[in-house]
Amino acid sequence: MLSTEADSHANQSDDYAVAPARAWFAFVMIFLLMLSDYIDRQIVVSLFPHLKEEWGLSDKQLGALVSVISVVVAVGSLPVAMMADRFGRVKSIVVMASVWSMATIACVFARNYSQLFAARAVVGLGETGYGAAGSALVNGLFPKRWHSTLLGAFFAASAQGAVLGVILGGVIADHWGWRAAFGAVGFPGLMMALLFMLVPDYKNVVVRFAPKVQSKSPKAFVKRLYAALTHGPTLLWVCLAGAFELILVSTIWAWMPSFFNRFHGMDVTDAAKHAALVVLCCAVGALFWGWVADRLSQRSPRNKLLAMCVLTLLTFAVFTYAFTAHLEVSTQYALILLGSFLMTCSVGVTTSTVLNVTHPGLRATGSAVLALFQNLFGLAVGPLFGGIISDAWGLDVALAAIPSIAILSAICFWKASRSYEADMALVAAVLRQEAAGERVENTAVLPPLTAAQA
Repeated sequence: MLSTEADSHANQSDDYAVAPARAWFAFVMIFLLMLSDYIDRQIVVSLFPHLKEEWGLSDKQLGALVSVISVVVAVGSLPVAMMADRFGRVKSIVVMASVWSMATIACVFARNYSQLFAARAVVGLGETGYGAAGSALVNGLFPKRWHSTLLGAFFAASAQGAVLGVILGGVIADHWGWRAAFGAVGFPGLMMALLFMLVPDYKNVVVRFAPKVQSKSPKAFVKRLYAALTHGPTLLWVCLAGAFELILVSTIWAWMPSFFNRFHGMDVTDAAKHAALVVLCCAVGALFWGWVADRLSQRSPRNKLLAMCVLTLLTFAVFTYAFTAHLEVSTQYALILLGSFLMTCSVGVTTSTVLNVTHPGLRATGSAVLALFQNLFGLAVGPLFGGIISDAWGLDVALAAIPSIAILSAICFWKASRSYEADMALVAAVLRQEAAGERVENTAVLPPLTAAQA
């Protein structure tokens, strides 16, 4: 039996699930921990020049220090989120944040590449499921009218955390060495993890599998889980769209400091500052485009997905021109900033769309499915693939080629827009049936498989 917990009504209503003051306190803490999450995740990119010089690492090895976190997060996000739904989002987040903060502190004591790689993997283990559990809390505690805006702000915190990580890493490493940078960001995260115990959780309703399937194969389990999560193709198309866009985002975030260092002759601190402004534009873009999406969806929900088609194609065009045309340094930098403002357009929209076509009792699990796609097929691909291309043909070639992935993102958003409103209606129909008593004992039963499906 699979059990999860959620408030069946919070996702669909315009009321707060708790007192507004408590909900906003929760959001502040969720936001701060997302900052810590991405500070710890991204601080290493500004340390690349130091690590390359001290240990003689290739760009592939450097990229792997970023990608390993995304791989671990992808593999563990679904089971961890299911545990969070079962045992509580707040308790789970306290454990997650404690683990990733202590692992970041452990990076201080790494004496070779293998030890640092292992510590970074444990950082990923701690961060596994945080995006899913955090977004489920936002979605469960706040009125529906706030969802895209607050989820955009939540994931904008990742960009702001990356900004702080890049800046802090460069400045601290220049003054006290790269090891000190990890310690300086690990301890505050541990303190915030303990403070998170004061955050409220939302009320619970059990969701379980109907005990009518004899097959225990993984394929049958996945089919039943998907049938429980949603009732149409929108979930898969949106997950793919978000993942493709994050390949570009993670590439830009990981390699901008090195690009400025190698091609524009900046020292580590100056390169980190220029890269930090790039990431800051991503944060502003995530919040702004989330707000735009909320406005567009008031007339028709699918409008926000059609807008993503246009914006992702614009992102491709801007970055391709910036890295292939012969431009002045200032002009190229301005285009990179514009492209960064555009490329995070989908972060809040992707999450809100997935949650809107997911059964409310499986919010964190649905978010974890999205996180699996985003990390394994998105965030993990960019830094590593960029490093491989860089080793073979140069970093400038890598940055010119990878933006083309945004075309695939636009296609997937268009496909999702065709089924989005119908899938929302199907989920709403299931909720009405449960509210009318067609699911007994406040329990939503996952549909059994037919003999052919099993």
